[in-house]
Amino acid sequence: MSEELKKRSEIAESDKWDLSSLFADDQQWEKAYEAFKAEIAKVSGFQKRMMEGREGLLETLGWRWTAIKELDRIGNYAFLKHAADGSDGANQKRLGMASQLETDFESAFSYFEPQLMSIKDADKWADEPDFADYRVALHKTLRLKDHILSEKEENILAMQGSVSSAPQAAFAALTNVDLDFGKIDGKPLTNSSLSSFLHSEDPKLRKKAYKQYYKGFDSVKQTIASLYGSAVKQDIFISRARGFSSCLEAPLFQDKVPSSVYENLIETVHGGLEVLHRFYDVKRRALGLKKLSHWDVYTPMVSEEKTDISYDQAVSIIHDALLPLGQDYVGVLCKGLTEDRWVDRYENKGKRSGAFSAGALVGNPFILISYRGDTNKSLFTLAHEGGHSMHSYYSNRSNPVSCANYTIFEAEVASTFNEQMLARYLLAHTPSDTAKASIISSQLDDIIGTLFRQTMFAEFELKAHRLAESGVPLTLDSIREIYGELLKMYFGDEVYLPEESSLEALRIPHFYRAFYVYKYSTGLSASIALSKRVMEGGASELADYLGFLRSGGSRYPIESLKAAGVDMSTPEPVKTAIERFAGLLDEYERLTGK
Repeated sequence: MSEELKKRSEIAESDKWDLSSLFADDQQWEKAYEAFKAEIAKVSGFQKRMMEGREGLLETLGWRWTAIKELDRIGNYAFLKHAADGSDGANQKRLGMASQLETDFESAFSYFEPQLMSIKDADKWADEPDFADYRVALHKTLRLKDHILSEKEENILAMQGSVSSAPQAAFAALTNVDLDFGKIDGKPLTNSSLSSFLHSEDPKLRKKAYKQYYKGFDSVKQTIASLYGSAVKQDIFISRARGFSSCLEAPLFQDKVPSSVYENLIETVHGGLEVLHRFYDVKRRALGLKKLSHWDVYTPMVSEEKTDISYDQAVSIIHDALLPLGQDYVGVLCKGLTEDRWVDRYENKGKRSGAFSAGALVGNPFILISYRGDTNKSLFTLAHEGGHSMHSYYSNRSNPVSCANYTIFEAEVASTFNEQMLARYLLAHTPSDTAKASIISSQLDDIIGTLFRQTMFAEFELKAHRLAESGVPLTLDSIREIYGELLKMYFGDEVYLPEESSLEALRIPHFYRAFYVYKYSTGLSASIALSKRVMEGGASELADYLGFLRSGGSRYPIESLKAAGVDMSTPEPVKTAIERFAGLLDEYERLTGK
């Protein structure tokens, strides 16, 4: 297939993103790079200046955030050029240069936070009018005071940073490079291709791929268990070194998310496991199986409807689906998706796989996608990334640069909100029951993958870390025991779990970024609740949601979402998501009689 792909130079300019809102061309980027490289020499001069009273701190903050904005522009351009064609040597070199520039800047400014914590009146000055552009960022940073160490200690932690990431790097090298899972019917079996085999309509092929894949992990199980155990030890070290009460508290503290939010998510999802088990029985019948096995659970209940939707038609559908968000929202988005060329539309040689929205501090919120109109998948992906981009668009235009970036906790809300709106629109405008069933089947699988599965992952992380924190070392046996029990709980008696099923714990890369995956579950829960509120509400509810998009990083995420109309400190949004899942399952059974 790679031979059929066009070269980057063969793609029409109108189908590529227009990066001129960052730099007119590569030569302009090089001039900015050299100018910024020279500016880094000035960083050391602010080490003394920021300690020289109110005016000294104000001057340092102004210079620092101006520099961060410029560094963001330089780095984003290099990243986007490389993403569009990573095979281009010039793009590879430019990305490396930008990465080193960022490292040099951060290293030169490493004194900033420890010194800021020692300024007695910083909190008081932050509320004065002259500091308005930095008020939120200052208060958020100063809140970390009890967990920021001395400059010398911070340097020690920074120096061991590359060591701390060793388990993750070794895991990636082992599972993506060294492990050879062989071939099936002449096609390579890899971490990426496994899902396509498990989506096959042939149950024998699914089983064969599953068995062959986990045979590979079985051969290195002790090594991966050791790597994960080391990663957990590192989490414990960092949390204790910084004075946190637990590994869970440490990553949640910066976003001011109470541990109860994490624990409520798990408890509430437990309350929805009955309907999840019912889903697996429905899927068993839809697939015509006597017993659903672990290798069958990802197979779609309905074959995805074939479509012929051009890119421009997709934009038109998204426009109509999101029209309840107002003319300003859909006008800006659809102009961005078309004539303003936010989007790099089609696949080419060297282009990064997948999709993303790069909403930086300068320029347009760019989208990378490899659009295909033969199914609804690309349509939903474009709506999803468009949600991210509009979140960035409103945030960057409504906040000073110091608090324009929103948190990851909030990030998945705007994107999955758009998917919810699109799904509702398609179901309302699709006459065919078969097509409706296909859309609903996809929605059900998405909710399982994002809400139930990610919560199961989150529960595993919590149990594994608490066991290690209690002084009991993580071993292959304890890892498999914890994960195996969770598989039984989440899949129930409806699904056959073979002996190797618990090896799945060893293949999840997200586990090397502890206590992160729960944000997928909370983000989807918030978006389902908010989309329901907007669709059933009026001008006030819409204003609340658009206010959330504009709030950026000006509030902590729980506060920001509460202002939008959803309180993530309570179980209610998660319950609403589970109710939505149950309602979709009821509708699927009604449409199909299964």
